[in-house]
Amino acid sequence: MASSELYTKHARVWLPDAVKVWKSAKLLRDYTPGDQTLFLLLDDGTEVEYEVDRRTNNLPPLRNPNILVGENDLTALSYLNEPAVLHNIKVRFIDSKLIYTYCGIVLVAVNPYENLPIYEADIIHAYSGQNMADMDPHIFAVAEEAYKQMARDQQNQSIIVSGESGAGKTVSAKYAMRYFATVSGASSEADIEERVLASNPIMEALGNAKTTRNDNSSRFGKYIEIGFDKKHRIIGAHMRTYLLEKSRVVFQAHGERNYHIFYQLCASSHLPEFKTFKLGEADDFHYSNQGHNPVIDGVDDAKDMWNTRRAFSQLGIGESNQMEMFQILAAILHLSNVEVKDHSGDRSSILPDNADLVVFCELMGVPCEEMAHWLCHRKLQTTTETYVKGVSKTNAVNGRDALAKHIYARLFRWIVGCINNVLKSAVKQHSFIGVLDIYGFETFDINSFEQFCINYANEKLQQQFNLVCLLFYILYCLVKTCVKHCRHLCLQHVFKLEQEEYMKEQIPWTLIDFYDNQPCINLIEAKLGILDLLDEEGKMPKGSDGTWCQKMYNTLLKQNAHFDKPRLSNRAFIIHHFADKVEYHCDGFLEKNKDTVNEEQIHVLQKSKFHFLLKLFVGNEKATSSTNRSTTSITGRFGLSQRGNKKTVGLQFRHSLHLLMDTLNATTPHYVRCIKPNDHKVPFSLDPLRAVQQLRACGILDTIRISAAGFPSRWTYQEFFCRYRVLMKQKDVLPDGKLTCQNLLKKLIRDQNLYQFGKNKIFFRAGQVAYLEKLRSEQLRRACVSIQKTIRCWLARKKYLRMKQSAITLQKHVRGHQARCYVHFLRRTKAAVVIQRNVRMWAARIRYQKLRSASVVIQCFFRAYVARKLYYKILYEEKALVIQKWVKGWLSRQHYQRTRTNIILLQSCVRRILAKKKLKKLKVEARSVEHFKNLSVGMENKIMQLQLKIEEQHKDVRELNERLNAAAKTQDIERERHCKELENLQRSEKKTRTKAEALPSLMEQLSFLQQELENTRKQKEVLEDQNNVYKEQTQQVVEELNMKNSLLNDEKDNLIKLILEQKQQITEIKAQVENTEKLQKELIEERSRYQSLLCEHLHLQELHKDLKEELELRLSPSKRSESNYTSNSSECSPMIASTNGQDSSLDKVVSLNCFSLVQYGEDCRLDNWPEDPHWKETPSTVDLPLILKLQRRVREVEKDKQSLQRQLDEKEAQEEEAKDMEEEISVGRAELDLETLKRQELASENKKLKQDLSELRKSLTNENSELMPPPVGSTTYNVLLEQLNSSNEELDMRKEEVLLLQSHIVRQEAMKYKDAALAEGVSLDLSDVPSFQDVDRSTDIHTLNEDGELWLAYEGLKETNRVLECQMQKLEMQHSARYEKLLEEVNMLKEEKEQQQKLLAQTLQLPEDARIEVGLELEITRLTQENLELMEQQDKQDKTIVNLKNDLQLYMKRVEEFQAHQRKTSIGTNSPAKGASIPRKEREYQGMLEYKEGEESHLVKCLVLDLKARGVAVRFLPGLPAYIIFMCLRYADRVNDDQRASTLLNSVLCSIKGVVKRRGKDFDVSSFWLSNTCRLLHCLKQYSGDETFKTHNTVKQNEHCLTNFELTEYQNVFADLAVQIYRQLIKSMEDTLQPLIVSSMLEHETIHGVLGSKPTGVRKRSSNSPEEDAVTVEVLLQQLGLWHTTMIKHGMDSGLIKQVVRQQFYIICAVTLNHLLLRKDMCSWSKGLQIRYNVWQLEEWLVELELTDCGAKEMLEPLIQAAQLLQVKKKTEADAQAICSMCTGLTTAQIVKVLTLYTPVIEFEERVTTTFIATIKNILKDREESSTLMMDAKKIFSVTISFSPSSVALETIQIPASLNLNFLNRI
Repeated sequence: MASSELYTKHARVWLPDAVKVWKSAKLLRDYTPGDQTLFLLLDDGTEVEYEVDRRTNNLPPLRNPNILVGENDLTALSYLNEPAVLHNIKVRFIDSKLIYTYCGIVLVAVNPYENLPIYEADIIHAYSGQNMADMDPHIFAVAEEAYKQMARDQQNQSIIVSGESGAGKTVSAKYAMRYFATVSGASSEADIEERVLASNPIMEALGNAKTTRNDNSSRFGKYIEIGFDKKHRIIGAHMRTYLLEKSRVVFQAHGERNYHIFYQLCASSHLPEFKTFKLGEADDFHYSNQGHNPVIDGVDDAKDMWNTRRAFSQLGIGESNQMEMFQILAAILHLSNVEVKDHSGDRSSILPDNADLVVFCELMGVPCEEMAHWLCHRKLQTTTETYVKGVSKTNAVNGRDALAKHIYARLFRWIVGCINNVLKSAVKQHSFIGVLDIYGFETFDINSFEQFCINYANEKLQQQFNLVCLLFYILYCLVKTCVKHCRHLCLQHVFKLEQEEYMKEQIPWTLIDFYDNQPCINLIEAKLGILDLLDEEGKMPKGSDGTWCQKMYNTLLKQNAHFDKPRLSNRAFIIHHFADKVEYHCDGFLEKNKDTVNEEQIHVLQKSKFHFLLKLFVGNEKATSSTNRSTTSITGRFGLSQRGNKKTVGLQFRHSLHLLMDTLNATTPHYVRCIKPNDHKVPFSLDPLRAVQQLRACGILDTIRISAAGFPSRWTYQEFFCRYRVLMKQKDVLPDGKLTCQNLLKKLIRDQNLYQFGKNKIFFRAGQVAYLEKLRSEQLRRACVSIQKTIRCWLARKKYLRMKQSAITLQKHVRGHQARCYVHFLRRTKAAVVIQRNVRMWAARIRYQKLRSASVVIQCFFRAYVARKLYYKILYEEKALVIQKWVKGWLSRQHYQRTRTNIILLQSCVRRILAKKKLKKLKVEARSVEHFKNLSVGMENKIMQLQLKIEEQHKDVRELNERLNAAAKTQDIERERHCKELENLQRSEKKTRTKAEALPSLMEQLSFLQQELENTRKQKEVLEDQNNVYKEQTQQVVEELNMKNSLLNDEKDNLIKLILEQKQQITEIKAQVENTEKLQKELIEERSRYQSLLCEHLHLQELHKDLKEELELRLSPSKRSESNYTSNSSECSPMIASTNGQDSSLDKVVSLNCFSLVQYGEDCRLDNWPEDPHWKETPSTVDLPLILKLQRRVREVEKDKQSLQRQLDEKEAQEEEAKDMEEEISVGRAELDLETLKRQELASENKKLKQDLSELRKSLTNENSELMPPPVGSTTYNVLLEQLNSSNEELDMRKEEVLLLQSHIVRQEAMKYKDAALAEGVSLDLSDVPSFQDVDRSTDIHTLNEDGELWLAYEGLKETNRVLECQMQKLEMQHSARYEKLLEEVNMLKEEKEQQQKLLAQTLQLPEDARIEVGLELEITRLTQENLELMEQQDKQDKTIVNLKNDLQLYMKRVEEFQAHQRKTSIGTNSPAKGASIPRKEREYQGMLEYKEGEESHLVKCLVLDLKARGVAVRFLPGLPAYIIFMCLRYADRVNDDQRASTLLNSVLCSIKGVVKRRGKDFDVSSFWLSNTCRLLHCLKQYSGDETFKTHNTVKQNEHCLTNFELTEYQNVFADLAVQIYRQLIKSMEDTLQPLIVSSMLEHETIHGVLGSKPTGVRKRSSNSPEEDAVTVEVLLQQLGLWHTTMIKHGMDSGLIKQVVRQQFYIICAVTLNHLLLRKDMCSWSKGLQIRYNVWQLEEWLVELELTDCGAKEMLEPLIQAAQLLQVKKKTEADAQAICSMCTGLTTAQIVKVLTLYTPVIEFEERVTTTFIATIKNILKDREESSTLMMDAKKIFSVTISFSPSSVALETIQIPASLNLNFLNRI
């Protein structure tokens, strides 16, 4: 495809960047071939110019569309390049918090540096059994794929986990092993999975350490083979270790630690058992303090030590061996502190009394002097002599460190051997899965021998990975390619599987080349390679690192392109590895390859008194001396130097590496590539530069390159048509969808090499899907533009029409307004003329009135002047008199005051003199104590009085002040008022002066006013009187209101008291409700706990039975040839034998299990075993302590069960008391009368049958003299059948008549006994029965028949008429129903006719081939429908035939019984008449079955073991086996034989348990026996005689109650059995539901066209295969309906059915939600719509079956909320609040997970931002809930078995002949 088509405007590309590696940009202009510059716009808004290389003309890589970002598989990306891979991993890791991504066959795992809740047991179960492509990427998916291929292909598997230090390799390998241990289950060997997992903490403690890159870095490689048997269960494991980093024991870089075990020892040194080791802090020892970082954040070394010791114990390594190992490790720490002193002449010494050396020698059990000597000396041996030579301090320290490393390596090797011995299985291994956890490619500033070996191993693994990857993509991506260098025959199954697909698709062959790193491997391991030259140099006497380096320069520099020499160094070399070129420094290579240790030091250790040390060295010496392949661990870079040819470390490592590659090549590999996101261990932070380096190093980008060279994208024709239908025109759509897709692709992509057409799929090269997505987006954009154009045109035209209409309306209104204004002007003109006329008239009138008023005013003012003058004169005289009076008064007061002051002054002087005298006297008296006391008392009283007086005075002052203030205010007001009046008077005076001329008129006016004043005074007096009256009335009203107010206040207080009391009562009621709710919750919890304990108890019972069977098989294998029934009866025999006694209690039943366990323990003793030596070894496998623990556990469980059962019974009894009290009222004598009617009816029927049978016998004796039953088909048989039919018809008619007459008799008798004492508790409805007094009848009836028989007959005829009328009505209803049915059939036929006409019209338009195909399809559908209808009819006919045959057999049995009875009577009589017969009286059955002692086994065999659930459910009464068993139990109760009763019940218990155990996976069997067990339990309660249950019975049923036995304990046992069967029923449903739920609820698209499909890579979903039948919701509902119908047929209680349905819906919700949380492709808006539609169908199913009240709908609430969460708006904070309030059924982790996984399927959807998710977390941070992510799909709710009485009368039950229970007799 031309670049001009891809590099267009707005196309997005990737540009290289120094920091981000790649950055995104957008093209601003179209690119045309030949342009040297691209104009780009970065994401930050800056514009850049990109120069295109003229030589290569390479354009920047294109970016994938947003819809393809975040894919699960990197091969699903259209543009497969480095930036696309990096960006996809970054989006998944940072935005979606997903650490796993597929890259074809490789799982890429990014270390999150955070604990994630994605490794729980529920997630393991969710991935179990699923296809790898059906779930999101996970380590569990890889493990499941390996496990599935091992089981399917019978081929060994291996999981190769690689990556650099800190990438998470160890954790990934650990989780893979945990998955195998959880999924596979154990074989006969106990706790093998726990032992496999227990090896992990041990190996981490001894082989892991803290480095600068990882806190728990594995410093060795390991390959664990997990062995499986033929049933694919774990039976053992085997471990191989590679290249332990021994140098870490003696040296650690800054910031690093030694192995964890040393720090765990130091942290636990305070324990008593470690006191003898004399340890301290880790900083006290040289080997543990060099890194200066002894503590890891978040790690408790003491706790880890406890876990390590527990793991040792789980693996069977005893406490003594553990302490011996820890003793050696402590000795190594003390050895590190041994100081060496330097002497002259290259000599050194160690003092023998060195404290650390003494402790080391004590712990190791060696002499201190000898060890000190050989640490500083060495022995030189020549051909003739032996010399002892001292060594320098440096060499001595190196020798000390070499000894420590050697001891640690031996200990590590011994522990690995012990682990392998423990994990070794005695059973032959059928297959295995290997987990390889090995170091990744390493490159440092200084690389030495260790990095060389590590990179060599990675080179070998990369070669194997390249070949496997190539083989995979040859067939997965390159459409069947011929390959070079293909030597792995173990991968032929990959070719075989994929070859079938490509042959089916008919794809041509192509060829590809790939990178082969064999030259680099040859450089290292070939002849005269690096390792050979290193070994050769080590054999030289004076070999050194420098000479070895020069040899490599001379030999390899010019011969191999992968070898190079640094420019500035002569002691280093460069190797071009697959990942990068690495420079190695030669210093230390030779010494590390030799791995030498002083032999004399080893001899000293071999002389040790420490037996464990001797065992350690002797055992390893033997192992190293042997040359066989049993050596499983190459753990040293340094080994023991021996005389002779000793293998170097390089040679050993090469040999072990070849063995590893041979093992991997013999298995099917699975790859996990671990990526370290950053070097700072920051959670969810990705460093692009570091990530790209690792992606290049681990081969991911090579995998992408291979994939990009082929056809990575695949689409089926249907998927392609649905996705790119928008690119077609209507005329391009052809009936043949395949041809339509081909035509479209030829138009869109002209280069046919870019795609290939298969038979069912289309294959695309890289980039083509993105190009098609671009065309699709452009087409959709053009369609949007066209839609917008049309809508905008419509809006504009609509606006124009609206404006035009508005303009016309405005013009109309404006013109109307103008017309109205002109009319208004005319009206105003006329009005103005009228106004002028009136105004002129008004002006003239005003002038006249002014003249008249002026004259009147002048007169008035003159008269006022005269009156005022007189008034002033009188006023002056009056004022003069007042002044004289006040002056005279003032003068007299002044004289009086002067006199009074003089008198007061004189009095005060006299009193002062007297007071002084008295003061002197008081001073003398004051000195006495008594005076002080009296004075104090008096003073206190006076103070109190003064305080009271002061308070009173203060009150008076306040009152006076208030009065004064009030008076002042009133005075001020009066003063102001007077001032105002004065001003007014002054103004009036001025006016009067000016108007003095008008005084006469004013005088007249004054007189007039005086008169008016008098009138106003009179009115004022009247008003004051009225006011006083009104005040009195208002005071009375106020008093009345006050009274009422006081009453209202009293009422208010009373109401408040009542409200408080009610509130208190409400709080008490709420408290009671809360208490009841708590009690209810506690009851539910106790019930669930009890049921779980019960299940555990039953599991222990089954385990005991299995162990007993296994023991019997081992003891006497030739005797185990009996049937299952005999085994069950033998199991029940101790139970039968143990129940001797009058009362069968629960303790007896429970003690049976303990008895059997004790018996089993006694049988396991050694003296009971045969003399054969083979059998004497077998008892060692029997775990007697386990049996004793089981015995104790059984007793504890039984005690808990008894207490819980008693609590449960008390709660249920309290709940049922209310119901029982109500139902007791409705039980009375009427039931007795009904029972008598039934008995009389049966008696008459038996008489009639006897008469008929006597006639039949006569006819038979006439035809055949022999007293034998007639053969079938003979004339006698036919006559017999005819007579039987006629007799039955007559019997039915007579039965109806007798019932009618007897019903009236019963009513009459009830009327007689209505007032009697016996009828007090009888509640008969006699309202409908007419009394003889109320009926209008003549006295002739009484005279004719005193007993009223004629009247009763008349009433009976009336009743028969009514019955006939009812029958007529029924016939009419049936007729109408048939008529409606026929109408429906006619309508259906009309619709079918119309459909056929339409189809005929459509087929006529099609071509001939298509017409033929359509016709064939229609014919096939018609025939299938007819076949289904015929099959249904046939089933109905078969059922009717079966029923008729059963009836016929029943009648034959009756005939045979009567004939046998007749023969007996004929033989027994001596009368000469042959044909005479003596009729017998009819017997009344008592509802019990007689059986002989010892027939229990036969009864159980026929009724339980050989019974088929399906046949019984169809033909017989529901619960028939339970009724029969209880009727037999009633017989044992009647004869008072407790032994027989206990034997029967125990046999039934064991048999039902055996049937459920063997056939419990069959739902019909579990449902049938659950129903019968519950019915038997109800019968035991109903007929127990307890008053609480007797109220539910009829009188006859109460007569059938048990009289001798109290079976309450057996009720508990059968209740426990019902719980067990219920849980087995749920488990059987789970096995069937699990495969249906995900396909129907999530994967199937019911609403076609709604769900979008995205481009996918080579890993397709399994559900996308067109060959598979789609599992829809209808299929799920059919299965649920089938189960519901089965439970109804079996007669299961409705309460139990509702609980089962509730459990079913919980399983559906849990499984669907769990898969939704684990599948990123399912989290979209359209999938939410699909889920809600499916849930609606489930709810409709509940409504149809009337099960809405069972609580099943509430179980779907989390799923509904998850679907709503996928569809709601997710942008603003208000949306977050709405989501949090809506999703109450989901946990915070689930909400965040769904939002994180939300993936747009179409271009118009948007991803959820991280800020929005952070807002959700912030809102929900205070919510108290579980932190688990998944729902517990295995959870089973506790079941409640409510009492349900039966209305079936036991005496009416008949035993069918097909049950073969002829030995039972009805009594």
